[in-house]
Amino acid sequence: MEISFLAESDRARWEVLARGKDAYFEVERADQAYERTWRRLLDDDRIRGIIARLAGEVVGAAHYLFHASIWYAAKCYLTDLYVDPEARRRGIATAMIDWVARDAEEQGFPGLYWNTLEDAPARALYDKVGKLRAGLIHYSYRRDADRS
Repeated sequence: MEISFLAESDRARWEVLARGKDAYFEVERADQAYERTWRRLLDDDRIRGIIARLAGEVVGAAHYLFHASIWYAAKCYLTDLYVDPEARRRGIATAMIDWVARDAEEQGFPGLYWNTLEDAPARALYDKVGKLRAGLIHYSYRRDADRS
């Protein structure tokens, strides 16, 4: 297995994986959202993307970003991690999490965290490699543009 930062040549296979992740989570995005995200992954110093290859084939992708924290050391948020269903259960996701954690620490962002659905099959792995923050509930808010 080989893990590396995304490169221009990875664009087509990356999008297949990104769309696969979105389909799994029932997220619909316009084509331009993939193009915008791709550019950000390659051009923004705080946002990174990696891919995993198995026997030369791209089988996994992860996205993460670095950010400051008020009370703790700077943090790294693993926003997406997706492994092709045909390549799962071979240690790819674990290796990618470890790779991200190492890169984050080298960049001065020692805290790595992520979110997932309560019933996600990936929790079997996450419960082994991470620490569950029991009792936390995730809220999101988007201000309605029509509201004053």
